[in-house]
Amino acid sequence: MSENEKKRVLVAMSGGVDSAVTALLLKERGYDCEGVTMVLSRAESSCLTSRDVADAKSVADALGMPFRACDFSEQFAAQVIEPFVRCYECGETPNPCIECNCFLKFGALSALAAGEGFDAVATGHYARVEEKDGRYCLKKARDEKKDQSYVLYRLTQEQLSRVVFPLGELTKDEVRAKAEAHGFANAHKKESQDICFIPDGDYAGYIERARGKTYPAGNFVTTDGRVLGVHKGMIHYTVGQRKGLGLALPEPYYVKEKDVERNEVVLCPAGELPTGELIAREFNWVSVAPPPVGTELRATVRTRYHQAEQPATLVVSEGGKVKIVFDERAAVCAPGQAAVAYLDEYVLGGGVIDLVRVRRPQTENN
Repeated sequence: MSENEKKRVLVAMSGGVDSAVTALLLKERGYDCEGVTMVLSRAESSCLTSRDVADAKSVADALGMPFRACDFSEQFAAQVIEPFVRCYECGETPNPCIECNCFLKFGALSALAAGEGFDAVATGHYARVEEKDGRYCLKKARDEKKDQSYVLYRLTQEQLSRVVFPLGELTKDEVRAKAEAHGFANAHKKESQDICFIPDGDYAGYIERARGKTYPAGNFVTTDGRVLGVHKGMIHYTVGQRKGLGLALPEPYYVKEKDVERNEVVLCPAGELPTGELIAREFNWVSVAPPPVGTELRATVRTRYHQAEQPATLVVSEGGKVKIVFDERAAVCAPGQAAVAYLDEYVLGGGVIDLVRVRRPQTENN
């Protein structure tokens, strides 16, 4: 769908400055817009407060847009919170923002929009979409400091065909300046830095409350089985973690892996951390069609949000998996997080980190 064909747009409005300017830009371009705030929890939380709803409505009113708040709390609980808790229980480290984008903002909200005859959904994400050779490509934002393409890698061709990202060509400073020039009260509103449904950052405490139980203590062990101490429950740790272990050791030790069956947290010195190559499952090819099994592609890869990209070779495997082999020792990454591959400004695709390995240096005999 071309830019000129997108006339009636449902604008996701969180109460923040980004979604406010998104609505402003679309109105200036002549779109027929309606604002909607997604209520993700019935409790007053940092996901959405009454002030956020009021801020969103004030912007919509100022722009002469219809506005409503829609309750998506049941979907959010089932498709974001439950997988988040389950992922920690399985020994992985989830990224709920990616799940929320996939299933809520561009899933449930897009379905609502389509059912009511809207041509597209717009959000305040910093990213761009380009139609090229019959395929919808996801691109980085012009402002790479604000680029959010990493958390959008799961979007499908259908979803990308019906989305508008007006902020993709702007910097954050330009967005705030536009909001201020139009007298928006949220022009300098502070951004949330934490997972929205856990504002205090206490993931383990949240999981224990959600499940109504505590998780048993177990042993910290080395890779050769030596016991170094007692951990306070598997869900309190993530691969690559150094601080907060509560151990007095002669050198820094890091979490190498979590053995859920044995309830052991395996520790190692920095040099033994698994880096070098990984396997990504459920790989979603975005800006290119899925290549045949065995195809090798050169790309740069992020394994964390806003991490510097690292050069690597992608090897397409069976079952929706991709092996990623980094040119050099890579940053430590945790199973459950996302590995997203880029070719210049385009998102090639991404998947969930399934397995991380140490790549042994090659010798003349192998």
